[in-house]
Amino acid sequence: MSAHQNNEELRGSSSMISEMEPNEQQLVSLVEVEDAELAQKATESKSQGQLIRRRFLNHKPAIISSIILVFITVVAFSSIGFAGIPGWWHHSYLKSGPLVNGGAPTLSLLPTWLGGSGITLGEHPFGQDDTGKDYFALVMRGTQKSIIIAVVVGAISTFIGAIIGALAGYFRGWVDEVLMRITDLFIVIPLLVLAAVLGQMAGKSTNSILALAFVLGLVTWTGLARLVRGEVLTLREREYVAAAQAMGSTTSRVIFKHLLPNTVGVIVVNATFAIAGAILLETSLSYLGFGVKAPESSLGLLISQYQNAFTSRPWLFWWPGMIIVAIALSVNFLGDGLRDAFDPRQTRKAKRRKKKELS
Repeated sequence: MSAHQNNEELRGSSSMISEMEPNEQQLVSLVEVEDAELAQKATESKSQGQLIRRRFLNHKPAIISSIILVFITVVAFSSIGFAGIPGWWHHSYLKSGPLVNGGAPTLSLLPTWLGGSGITLGEHPFGQDDTGKDYFALVMRGTQKSIIIAVVVGAISTFIGAIIGALAGYFRGWVDEVLMRITDLFIVIPLLVLAAVLGQMAGKSTNSILALAFVLGLVTWTGLARLVRGEVLTLREREYVAAAQAMGSTTSRVIFKHLLPNTVGVIVVNATFAIAGAILLETSLSYLGFGVKAPESSLGLLISQYQNAFTSRPWLFWWPGMIIVAIALSVNFLGDGLRDAFDPRQTRKAKRRKKKELS
C-alpha cells in the first residue's frame, strides 16, 4: 500500500470522527488510547527474572523485613568484629568492668524537647550482666552465632531435602517408597526431642556451633523433600523432559539441569522458612540446655542464663528476646515476599478466599 493511500485513509478516518457525536468521539479516543497502551506493553515484554524482581519489590513487608535483617546482620558482625577482624565497638564480650548506672542500659531514645536526656548510646547501651560485661557485646556475639547456625541449617536442610525429593519424584517405584518411608520416620519422631538428643551429642564437640548446625540440618529437611517430590512428579511428565531423555541425557543431567531449576521457587521460599525455623529451634534447645553451651554464646543461651533476672533486671531478657523475634519475623515476611514473587497464583487465591469470607 502506498503512502498516498495511507494518507487518504487517515483523512477519511479523521473526517468520520469529526462527523460523530461528542460522546462517540470521546469513546473512540479512549479506545485509541487503550490500543496504544496495549501495543506499548507488548513491545515492553519482560523476562521471568524481571517479573519476579518486580513482584518482590512491590511486596512492601518483604522489603522492610530485608532492610531490618540486613541491618541486624551488619551491626552484629561489624560491631564486635568476626574471625579476627576488629569491630567498631570499644567493649569486649569477654572482659568485665565496673558497673555503670547500676548495670542498667544507658541507651536513651527520648529527645530533650520531650523531657528526655536526648538520643544517646551511653557507655553500655544494653546494660551489663552480673560480672560487669557489656551486654551489647554479648548480645551481638549471640546474634552472630544464632545467624551462623540458622544459615548453615538452612543450607544443609535445603540441600538434603531438594536431593531426596528430586530422586523420589523422578525414579518413583521402590526408590520413592524407601526415601518417603525414611522421611516419614523423621517426621514421626518429635523434632525437638530428636534435635535435643543430637544437639547434646554435638555439644561435646570441639566446634560445637557448627556441629549443632550440622545435626539440626540433618533433621529439618523433611518438609522440603515432600514439596520437591510433588513438583518433580509433575515436571517429569513434561515434553522437555521426554525430549532430553530421548536425546540420551543422563539421569543426573535431567535432574540437575531440567527438573531442579524449575523447582527453584519452592526451594528458595522454603529455605527462608527453614532459616526462621532454625533460629527458633536453636533458641529452644539452648534455653533447655541442649544447644549452645558456654563459653560459646547464642541468643537462646542468653535468655536461658538470665531468665531469673526477668523481674529485677528485665533488659537481660528482653534484648536477646526482641532480636530473636525481629529476625524470625523478618525472615518469615521475606519468605512471603519470595513466595508471592515466584508464584503470584498464591496471592490471587488468598484474595479470592478473603472475598468469599467477606461475602
